Amino acid sequence: MNLELQGKRCVVLGASRGIGRAIAHGLAREGAQLSLCARQAGTLDSFAQELRTAGATVHAQACDIGDPAALDAYLGAARQALGGIDVLVANASALSGGEWEPAIRVDLMATVRACERVAPWMAEAGGGSILLVSSIAGLEAFPVPDVAYTTVKAALIAYAKKLALLLAPQRIRVNSIAPGSIDFPDGFWDRVRAENPKMYEAVRNAIPWGRYGTPEEVADVACYLVSARAGWVTGECVAVDGGQHRAMR
Repeated sequence: MNLELQGKRCVVLGASRGIGRAIAHGLAREGAQLSLCARQAGTLDSFAQELRTAGATVHAQACDIGDPAALDAYLGAARQALGGIDVLVANASALSGGEWEPAIRVDLMATVRACERVAPWMAEAGGGSILLVSSIAGLEAFPVPDVAYTTVKAALIAYAKKLALLLAPQRIRVNSIAPGSIDFPDGFWDRVRAENPKMYEAVRNAIPWGRYGTPEEVADVACYLVSARAGWVTGECVAVDGGQHRAMR
């Protein structure tokens, strides 16, 4: 299937590792032009060069998106570098360890600020697509102590739904995606495997497919949702979890 992403100008927040990195790879394979940000310049620059070597057009800039001024400056630079923005993927997460302030500042408010900044540019250009990366923790109250993470991920799903309705007249689609437990090197579940193998095995055994997901499996769905092939899909939250969550939606 041709996703019709050739030449589309795509911004990915939190793109240097895990799901964000896989989404950037997927968009590059489809011929999109990319602007990527992450907090660590070294890792980001190395990844950007890898994509350029493979033939992609890539703008990359280190940015702490939890800093409103830094986020605003990055988005302005991304627009200038690409000549506009057609797609925004808001993927960054504070991984707050239960702390409210970083979860709200990075996961929620940075996403809100990015959408508010980019949406008028998309409207001027005749439309666009926004994808918010949430989690199945926002769909179901799992018995884990991190209340802040669950709350902000649920808020992202609600925000995407509301924004989809508000921006539909400007032909801007807004969706969210809810990954399940995704394992990748130096990611959360990779660290759990090393530090708490019993927990790691218990979660794996609770997934109907009997394994953790991969960033690439999430990226495949993400690339479809931001593409023209999903042109009649907006306001939706799509779980990518191997049947892990049990909520009735």
